[in-house]
Amino acid sequence: MQTIINFPLKSLNSFGFDVKAKEFIAVESSANLRSAIDYAQAHSLPWFVIGGGSNLVIHNDLPGLTIHVQIMGKKLVSKTATHAFVDVGAGENWHAFVQWSLDNQLPGLENLALIPGTCGAAPIQNIGAYGCEIGQWIDSVEVLDTYESDEDRMWQTLTRSDCQFQYRHSVFKKDPGRYIVTQVRLAIPLVWRPNLQYAELAKHVANISPLLPKDVFAAVCHIRQAKLPDPKVLGNAGSFFHNPIVDESTYLSLKNQFPDLVAYPSDTLNGTPQFKLAAGWLIDACGFKGFRQGNVGVYHQQALVLVNYGHGNGKELLDLARTIQEKIHAVYGVDLTQEPINLP
Repeated sequence: MQTIINFPLKSLNSFGFDVKAKEFIAVESSANLRSAIDYAQAHSLPWFVIGGGSNLVIHNDLPGLTIHVQIMGKKLVSKTATHAFVDVGAGENWHAFVQWSLDNQLPGLENLALIPGTCGAAPIQNIGAYGCEIGQWIDSVEVLDTYESDEDRMWQTLTRSDCQFQYRHSVFKKDPGRYIVTQVRLAIPLVWRPNLQYAELAKHVANISPLLPKDVFAAVCHIRQAKLPDPKVLGNAGSFFHNPIVDESTYLSLKNQFPDLVAYPSDTLNGTPQFKLAAGWLIDACGFKGFRQGNVGVYHQQALVLVNYGHGNGKELLDLARTIQEKIHAVYGVDLTQEPINLP
């Protein structure tokens, strides 16, 4: 197996940080992936798996072996009376897959349009936007379990339940490094119903009749492009912080102190109502929107997005993130947790 030495990763992390991989290999099949892991283990190398690099903060050159998953392919596998089952390779671009699903009369994913990254990363992060999360469509995920040495047990199919999906969380994040996603199977309902929970999206399509999936797709793209910078122009990883979830008493206390607080009901915990606070509102209310610290800053149109102005690095970005986290905790008493994964 041949690897590339000191491979530049600037184009493979959406912040555009100028970092390198000590050894790098692109894998295009499950067999190639297994060979790469075997190589790393045989040489006692740490290894890292990357896809589109849209949910990473790479703040130093990566030691060991960096594996770029490029397993492609997408196809309609079967249909039942209620669902279409579609397989997609982990290396496929997520947004292009959403477009493909619409082109093939398989609507339902349009609320997740323009989310950067690959299809293999989608279940790891349980990507979500505009009232939807990918976990609700996933039927199963094909993975390589790196904790297993037995060939028959190394390749596994995890069901939706196995994936333990929660808000921006899954079993893949609970046990990082164990599973490498190779393929995702989605169960897409055959009866399409638009999801217009998000007020701005509902407003955008209010005068369209009849409303079609392509209209929702176009509206989502328009809203995202108006609020979020293109990583190819201004380095970023989309939303940098999770929306903090608090119990009802905390929410009511904060609402009393800050009447304009933006929050939404969330899933109950042990029968107790929970509320999701809008992290972007918290950051904006503390005066960080448009704030710049050296070569990095907070995007001027969306306070939830941290950006690299071109010459920044991971250390600068994480320093800025800590500054924001400390301020939010001091003012509101809640903790902001980081969404992108730090490497190494």
